[in-house]
Amino acid sequence: MTNRLSDVLAARFMDAPEVPEELQDNPVLRGIAGRASCRAFLSEPVPLEVLRALSAVALASPSKSDLQQRDVVIVEDAEVKARLVELVSAQAWIAGVPSMVVICANNRRQRQLHAMQGLDFANDHLDAFFNASVDAGIALASFVIAAEAAGLGCCPISTIRNHAQEASELLGLPDLVFPVAALALGYPAREGQISPRLPLRATVHVDRFSEDAGRDLAEYDAHRAQVHLYRTQRSAELYGTSDAYTWSMDKARQYSLPERVDFGAFIKAKGFTLD
Repeated sequence: MTNRLSDVLAARFMDAPEVPEELQDNPVLRGIAGRASCRAFLSEPVPLEVLRALSAVALASPSKSDLQQRDVVIVEDAEVKARLVELVSAQAWIAGVPSMVVICANNRRQRQLHAMQGLDFANDHLDAFFNASVDAGIALASFVIAAEAAGLGCCPISTIRNHAQEASELLGLPDLVFPVAALALGYPAREGQISPRLPLRATVHVDRFSEDAGRDLAEYDAHRAQVHLYRTQRSAELYGTSDAYTWSMDKARQYSLPERVDFGAFIKAKGFTLD
């Protein structure tokens, strides 16, 4: 990897910003900007003591109002891991994952605090679900940064929510606790590829939101096709194949088909009120 933050950002964004000189050699910023998901691992599992330490680092991350509504489940039992891998193995690479953790949102603990203090829980509405979900998302991102800083490769697996009930039963998750994402972990067998991101003019706004979606998405499609080709085309049996398969085509195809249509019912069954 280059030693200059500006070069790393240039590999990520077609309109990379000017980088102040005092930031150029910052190893943390370079690491975050240059990270790539890992989907090829050596067979050696990550030691439990390493996973415990990384969990502690991840859970040291910011939390809304210090509510700390997130938990990490380290999957060590071979049978549990095999079943979990079976549940989430929509992609072939997942079968070879040596280690896995599951990041969970937890609003249960907040209700326990109210019972302990003899106070009503007056905010039993959508925000309770949202707060716990965001807390878990912050911990997930922090776990990724921590794992990669420790020399591991990792990749979040959102397909655990395709089987949220089964995963909850497998991991013994009680009411008001649910899986947000699994995280595949291991020692990388090869270096990952940096994925270009949307142009910053489409995603960074100053003072007021602004957009030119037609321009920005078309230019991003063209740019990404030059540097990061798709090896396979999603749902080709339904939509056919295209000689000019693009990011926008892939993402539109992905969400043109029903997915997790029962997730809301699962969350309500877990005890959340989503009004």
